[in-house]
Amino acid sequence: MTSLVDLRSDTVTRPSAGMYQAMATAPVGDDVYGEDETVNRLQTTAAELLGKPAGLFLSSATQANLVAMLAHNARGEEILLAERYHIFSSEAGGVSALGGIIMHPLPSDACGGLELEQVLSAIKEDDPHLPITRTLALENTVHGQVQDPAQHRRLAQAVRERGLKVHLDGARLMNAAVALQQPAATIVEPFDSVMLCLSKGLGAPVGAVLCGEPAFIDRARRLRKQLGGGMRQAGVLAACGLYALEHNIARLVEDHERAARLAQGIADLADLRVRQHTNMVFIEPAPADLEPLRLHLQQRGVLIGEQKLPIRMVTHLDIGDDGIERAVEAILSYYR
Repeated sequence: MTSLVDLRSDTVTRPSAGMYQAMATAPVGDDVYGEDETVNRLQTTAAELLGKPAGLFLSSATQANLVAMLAHNARGEEILLAERYHIFSSEAGGVSALGGIIMHPLPSDACGGLELEQVLSAIKEDDPHLPITRTLALENTVHGQVQDPAQHRRLAQAVRERGLKVHLDGARLMNAAVALQQPAATIVEPFDSVMLCLSKGLGAPVGAVLCGEPAFIDRARRLRKQLGGGMRQAGVLAACGLYALEHNIARLVEDHERAARLAQGIADLADLRVRQHTNMVFIEPAPADLEPLRLHLQQRGVLIGEQKLPIRMVTHLDIGDDGIERAVEAILSYYR
């Protein structure tokens, strides 16, 4: 049976043989007691990779972002972020529902960025009628688009002068680092805290690491426990994250190249608008073609999300050259 070409997301990856072996042989202990050797090694490795003093392993990127916001903000305080960023748009409003934290979404530009004056003007004055603006939360990449590290540095410096903390949602940070050919630690140096997801392009089945100063991580560890995120022999999961950091970062360039080939292969279709950023290809068929195209591709073993326009297709380590060829041919056959 021909395998599926699953382009719905880079979250659908399966562990490789090497990753399964790492799971099977991982030294473990009780992580709530801080005794899981593999978890401890993952936390140290991730922190060193990001140039931060300490790290904390969490079950998901959503949980890591939530813990970071709870650690930085008290109830009734405010986060500035863009309306497209996942903390606001895709994490079920958790920081507000569970933390009583106000989110102030700002319109981002076409590339997903925020402007300095826009951010500074959103910081509230010292007025008892207004919430205290406490944190600026940024993201990299944004819908696959790499953000300018120099602009992030300018934003971070400016808001820190106003007393704010700065957090980076780095769900696909390593895609940005590979595209920019810069060390991740350089990109995230201006941030007080950074979340790195392990279960997207890096290919682990579960998990994220939150990094920052030791006092912040101590606070985050307590919050993780409050949220039910304290895990016991979690080394079997942390081993996957370690394997991902050791084997799956440099290869992200292959995902970017395959995404570019996918975009190029269908770029000449007059009825389809196509754009590509890192490992993501966005297509915009006519609205009437949205569901028929999805079903056409599904019948040919190519999966895309049941999404509103534009449709996102995401390359990852389970998509090889043959998968790209099959996806291109399936899309072209719909329009022939």
